[in-house]
Amino acid sequence: MLTNKDLLGLQETSKEDIELILDTADMMRHILDSPTKRTAHLAGKSVVLFFLENSTRTRLSFEMSCKYLSANSLKNYF
Repeated sequence: MLTNKDLLGLQETSKEDIELILDTADMMRHILDSPTKRTAHLAGKSVVLFFLENSTRTRLSFEMSCKYLSANSLKNYF
């Protein structure tokens, strides 16, 4: 688990947190390279995607992340 809730830059990020991020990215790369492109980490769970501004790129990246983790995504725009 990351030490800080938000990642705004690397200057205040610990070596352990950076290694965790890179290890997680490496794990996800293997999932995306697999034929199914999915993992069951969030199977049976729902994720609410709450956006204050309409951004197609942001929305699609979050929707694809939910799909890769086998989660249901609910979208809401305000």
